[in-house]
Amino acid sequence: MAYLDEHMETISQEELDELQYRLLKSQVTRLYSSSPFYHARMREAKVLPDDIRSMQDIVKLPFVHKQDLRDNYPEGMLSVPRRDIVRFHASSGTTGKPTVVCYTKKDIETWAESLARGLTSIGLGPDDVIQVSNTYGLFSGGLGFHYASERIGAAVVPASTGNTERQIELIQDLGVTAMAATPSYLLHLGEVAEKMGVSIKNDTKLRVGLLGGEPWSTKMRDRIRDRLGVKGINCYGSSEMYGPMFTECSEQDGIHLWGDIAYAEVLDQETGERVAPGERGELVLTMLQKEALPMIRYRVGDITEINTEPCGCGRTHPRIRRIFGRVDDMLIIRGINVFPSQVEHTLMGIPEVGEHFQIEVDRKGELDTMLVRVELKKEAFTDNIIQLMELRERIAYRLRGALNIGAAVELVEPDTLQRFEGKAKRVVDRREF
Repeated sequence: MAYLDEHMETISQEELDELQYRLLKSQVTRLYSSSPFYHARMREAKVLPDDIRSMQDIVKLPFVHKQDLRDNYPEGMLSVPRRDIVRFHASSGTTGKPTVVCYTKKDIETWAESLARGLTSIGLGPDDVIQVSNTYGLFSGGLGFHYASERIGAAVVPASTGNTERQIELIQDLGVTAMAATPSYLLHLGEVAEKMGVSIKNDTKLRVGLLGGEPWSTKMRDRIRDRLGVKGINCYGSSEMYGPMFTECSEQDGIHLWGDIAYAEVLDQETGERVAPGERGELVLTMLQKEALPMIRYRVGDITEINTEPCGCGRTHPRIRRIFGRVDDMLIIRGINVFPSQVEHTLMGIPEVGEHFQIEVDRKGELDTMLVRVELKKEAFTDNIIQLMELRERIAYRLRGALNIGAAVELVEPDTLQRFEGKAKRVVDRREF
């Protein structure tokens, strides 16, 4: 078993608890004295650095939300002198005010270290060629995988997004063994390869997909493995943390969260109280080493479970389960909570269904309606109307069982729904509130 930092990755729980407390205490003390934002927040919450006497006292600290980043745009949450900043990343602002995230030199190094540990835990190293097909630029994904890949000694192909046929040529010509991308883009790449007469499974060395940026299910991972011969590894992160920075290991039994870098809580969405390990709730992260823009008790908005048991790979840090959905992505249809990931998981278990679907939510009178457009595989699409009607009924039945709500189903031909080079846009909500 290979490690990037064996001592830290296999640290005892007692040592980790002590280290986390030291890091938290240092971070809170620094922010109280150097950050006007956190100083004001702690004063409002009537908590001082001296009140943090153990990790259990973290609950005394106030939450931070993404809206805080928007409200303090562009640099109102900066916690180091401006001259110490070496990089900025930013969101597009398509859902509101943009968010800007800044980094010191040490922040970049910590980010690369965290993700590099994950890549090593998968078995990647100097013998690998990693094609980074995440966007390079203001989006943090591309550079995150780039720096981490170099940190483990792998060769990097900085392909970014788009130009899919050229990406396939590079995979073949350069002997690419791993690829960082969104799961939907990897499947799209497989479709384009088939049209070019190229089998990703048989004609390339690509065997590992470093996948994230959008919810995806274990059923989609099975599809990627069976169709492309690629082992899909779940990767996790966001620009507010650093960028993509945590992954599954070769055991694929949860995503390792390095406890010396981030402290994780899972809370009940309604009460804000911590739930027990194995119970589902909203993930809250505290970045223990981040300098420029540390997030303290940041409500990530992702729904998951935490597992504190040691992993079969030997690493002792806590793990989170696959992300079930997001608080802000959750659709409420006639009083029922529906996550797009539930729809995907159900559809991927139906052999005739392809990899692409779209959910359309509307309101007719006072009643919410949900339509699921489902793209079929080529061999499943037929002129036999009766067969298609039976398949549509079967899909609707399966969705009702999974969602506890009825959904209309529309079957569409292969290559009908729009493809996306970045994150797939699965939901169109036409309701007016």
